[in-house]
Amino acid sequence: MRSNGHARDARRDELADFLRNRRASVQPDEVGLPNGGRRRTPGLRREEVAQLAGVGTTWYTWLEQGRDVRASLDVLEAIAKALRLTPAERGHLILLGRGEQAPPLTATAEKVSPTVKRLIKNLGANPACLLGRRNDLLASNRAYEVVFGDPERVAKPYRNNLWLTFMDPARRELYASNWERGARLAVARFRADSAKHIGDPAFEELIAALNEASPEFREWWKRHEVAGTGEGRKNLKHPVAGNLVFEHAVFRPAGAPEQRLALFSPLPDDDTPAKLAQLLGD
Repeated sequence: MRSNGHARDARRDELADFLRNRRASVQPDEVGLPNGGRRRTPGLRREEVAQLAGVGTTWYTWLEQGRDVRASLDVLEAIAKALRLTPAERGHLILLGRGEQAPPLTATAEKVSPTVKRLIKNLGANPACLLGRRNDLLASNRAYEVVFGDPERVAKPYRNNLWLTFMDPARRELYASNWERGARLAVARFRADSAKHIGDPAFEELIAALNEASPEFREWWKRHEVAGTGEGRKNLKHPVAGNLVFEHAVFRPAGAPEQRLALFSPLPDDDTPAKLAQLLGD
């Protein structure tokens, strides 16, 4: 019995050291916290990890002190997410915290708000689409479909904006004037988004597929460039209408902040509104 008790003590000490080490390696701005002010220690504070994981600061402190507290699997999963642990680190955390192997990671299906879906459909001559957490095309309107192509005509596993950007020849033609700049920026944005989903099988599958299929993606992915989403201008070369010019902005629905609503507004340049009306049959 003493040996079992000694093993438990050693495992708690190892867990405490592991948590302290990983906490010190995460910067506040990586998890959406302000990075201003003077910090006596590198990385996150204990109370910040507790806040991100949704647990009490005192309880988390005890965990880092190697006290005899038993964490549930859900709590350890929350701590792993708060500390941005890799799949291997997540497994190590759960093994130390519970003495058992971690269950496999599973992807959860995304839901589309019916209200957002109706909003997109009712935007008329303004192309719009809803992108999921890994850039899957979840919803679009007819204006989007006549300009960028109908996602419903793409096999579901490939109904992904990032995949189409690199692997669909029609998309390359559409973005002919600035495809490389736009595609590289798309990789940087995806890199930023994927950091929140390390170990997610759906993300890993997409990254592996693009690394294998696209030399450009493979090269740019290795650069670890990151970027956010915002506003911009798109100059397109449509196979039927010719040159089209849009300004666009990206918003995150409050009810699903990992999704992105992309809205496009036709500019007067190159008679874009009239050309779009023709494409729509108006």
